[in-house]
Amino acid sequence: MPGKVLIFSAPSGSGKSTIVNHLLSVRSDMEFSVSATSRPPRGEEKDGVEYLFYSAEVFRLLVADDKFVEFEEVYPDRFYGTLKSEVNRIWGKGHVIVFDVDVKGGVSLKKYFGDAALSVFIQAPSVEELRRRLVLRGTDTPEAIETRIAKATEEMAYAGQFDRILVNDDLQTALNEAEQLVNQFLTI
Repeated sequence: MPGKVLIFSAPSGSGKSTIVNHLLSVRSDMEFSVSATSRPPRGEEKDGVEYLFYSAEVFRLLVADDKFVEFEEVYPDRFYGTLKSEVNRIWGKGHVIVFDVDVKGGVSLKKYFGDAALSVFIQAPSVEELRRRLVLRGTDTPEAIETRIAKATEEMAYAGQFDRILVNDDLQTALNEAEQLVNQFLTI
C-alpha cells in the first residue's frame, strides 16, 4: 500500500464531521477523501468539496465500471462510495487519506486497507442526544430525523468492528482523544 488511511464512521449527529474537520486543520499531512453520493446537496454543500454529487443512474454506471473501492446503497437510490481515483489522487501527493463515511462503508474500507488503516467509530452518548443534535442541525425534516435515528440504532451494532470507539460526550475531550489516536497510529 502506498500510504496510510484514517477511517471515521458514526451515526448521523455523532460529531464525526466536526472531529474530522478538526484533525484536518491541525495536520497538514492528511487530506479528506471526497466521497461520491447520489443524494442531493444539503444547505451550502458544494460538488467536489463535501461530496461528489451524481444521479443514481450515473452512480450505477460508475459501479458497473468498477470505479469504487467501496460503495453502499444506504437508503433506496441513495448511494455513497469511495472512488479509486480519489484514493490515487491523495496518495499521489504523499498524504494520509481521511475518510468520513457511513458505518458499513467504514467496515468495508477497513477490510480493503487492512493494517494500513485505523478505523474509528464515533459514538454519541445516547440516542436521545443524537436526536437533539439532528434537530439542532436544522437540515432534515422531522420524518428524516426519525429515519436517521432508526438507522443510528442499527449502526451502533457495528461499533465493535472498528479499531477504536470514541465517545463524543464532550467535544473538546473527543477532539483531544482523536488527535492522540491519529498521532499514535501515524508514528507506527
